[in-house]
Amino acid sequence: MSQPQFVDAAQAAAMIQDGQTVAISGNGAGMTSAEAIFAALERRFLETSHPRDLTLVHSLGLGDRDAMGTNRFAHEGMLGKIIASHFTWSAKMQQLVREEKIEAYCLPGGVVQQLLREVGAGRPGLFTHCGLGTFVDPRQEGGRSNARSRDTLVELMHIDGREVLHYKPFPVDVAIIRGTYADARGNLSPEEEALDLDIHTVALAAHNSGGIVLAQVRQVVEAGSLHPRSVRVPGILVDAVVEDPRQEQFYGLDYDPTVSGARRAHLSGAGGDLPQKLERRIIARRAAMEIRPGASLNFGFGIPGGIFGVIAEQGIGDRLWISLEQGTHNGRMLDDRLFGAGRNTDAIVPSIEQFDYYSGGGIDITFLGMGEADQQGNVNVSHLGGSLIGPGGFMEIAQNAKKVVFCGTFDAQGSKVAWPDGRLTVVQAGKVRKFVARVERITFAADYARRHGQEVLYITERAVFRLAAGGLELIEIAPGIDIGRDILPYMGFRPAIGQVAAMPAASFR
Repeated sequence: MSQPQFVDAAQAAAMIQDGQTVAISGNGAGMTSAEAIFAALERRFLETSHPRDLTLVHSLGLGDRDAMGTNRFAHEGMLGKIIASHFTWSAKMQQLVREEKIEAYCLPGGVVQQLLREVGAGRPGLFTHCGLGTFVDPRQEGGRSNARSRDTLVELMHIDGREVLHYKPFPVDVAIIRGTYADARGNLSPEEEALDLDIHTVALAAHNSGGIVLAQVRQVVEAGSLHPRSVRVPGILVDAVVEDPRQEQFYGLDYDPTVSGARRAHLSGAGGDLPQKLERRIIARRAAMEIRPGASLNFGFGIPGGIFGVIAEQGIGDRLWISLEQGTHNGRMLDDRLFGAGRNTDAIVPSIEQFDYYSGGGIDITFLGMGEADQQGNVNVSHLGGSLIGPGGFMEIAQNAKKVVFCGTFDAQGSKVAWPDGRLTVVQAGKVRKFVARVERITFAADYARRHGQEVLYITERAVFRLAAGGLELIEIAPGIDIGRDILPYMGFRPAIGQVAAMPAASFR
C-alpha cells in the first residue's frame, strides 16, 4: 500500500493519458462535481491538445448548460466516446453527438452505476431487466445515439426462461470524484456535500481495473480526525488528492448545513410553491389527487416538481415518504438546477443504493415528466427535437413503480390556455404535438408495463389518459374542453374513447 499523493489540480490532470476511460461523479449544478480537476484537464487540452480520445463515463447529468461540469470535456479531439445517461446540462456535448464528432452511448443512470459496481467487483457485467423494450434494448438501438456509434454494449439474454439485458463490462482507467474532507491517509468524507451519489462505486471501478483515483476536497485534515462513519471512500482506493478551498456545494452557492444534513433549519411555511403558470398548476393539482397516505413516492425533474406545492398546501407531507434517485429522502426538496438535493432530509444514501431500491419495485407511485407519448402508450423523454437528452434515472423508476403518473402539457411551444367563468379555454395551440403516432425513441415501453400490470396515467391540463389493453384511452377532459375541437385535431392519432368524465373541479381551484 502506498500513501496518496497530495497535488494541485494541474498535476492531477497531468496523470491522465491519451485514450483512457475516465469515470466521473456529479449531479446537476455542481453537486459533488470535481470542478477544479475538470477545469485543469480542460486547460491542459486547450494548451497542448492532450489528453486526446478519452472515453467519458458518468451516470447522472452535471453542468450549467454553459462551461462547467461535462462541458469541460466537450471538445472535439478531447473526447472520442461518451457513455452516459443524461446530457441536458451540456449543450456542447449534445452538439458533438449531433454532429457525429464523438461516439455516444446512452444508458439508464442506475445501469451505469450498477455496471461500474460490477466492473469494480470483477464480475462479468450487469444482468438486469432494466431497459427491456426501450431504445437501449439491442432489438432497437442498443443505446447507440448516432451513426458513428457501432459498439455493442448490451446484449439480450435468457436466464431461467426470463428475458434480461446483459450490459458488458469495460475497464476504467481514471476515476475523478469529490468529497468535503480527506485526511492524510486519503480517507474521503462527503459529509458536507449535498449528496453522496456514486463516488465509492466510481473509485472502486478504477482502482480494481488497475487505474487511478483522483479526489478533490475542500480541505485536507489530519489522519484519524474523520469519524469512521463519515468516510465514504477509504484511502486504499485513492491515489491523489487535490485540495480546493474555494470548492462550493453548488455552482455559485456556499455550503448550507441544512442541505448536507448537519443541521436542521426552521423553515418558514409548509414547503414548495404552487406553479405560477395555469397549465402547470392544473397538472400539479390533478396529479396530486393520485397520492395516497403512506405511499412510497418518487418525483421526476420538471413539471412533477409543482406537486410539492400542492402537498405543502394540503399539509400532507408528514403522511408520505418521498425519495429521489440521487439518494435523498423526505425534507424540503429543491428544484430546477438543484434538483436531487433537499433541506432537512431524513436520509441521504448513495444513489446506487437508491437505484437498487427502485429496481426491485420499492416505489408505489412515481410522477414523471412526459416529452411525447404515442398511440400505444410509449413515452419518450430521452430524444427530443433532434437532441440527445437522455433518461437519467427515468427508466429504473418508470419501469418498476407500481403506478406511473406522467405529467406534461398537452402540447408545446406557444400553447396558451385561460380559465374564464369556470371553463378552460384554449387561447392558442402549441406548435409541437406531444401526442404523436409514434415516439422518436421509446424511453418507457407500454407493452412491458401492460405485461407487468402497471397502472399508468397521462395527465395534461386539457385531458387525462390511461394505458389500456389496446393503447391510450381518453378518460377525463377539463370543463369547457370539447373533444372534437380541442383534443383530437392536435393529436397524431385517435385514442380510445369510452366513458369520459370531467376532470375533478379541485384541479382548477
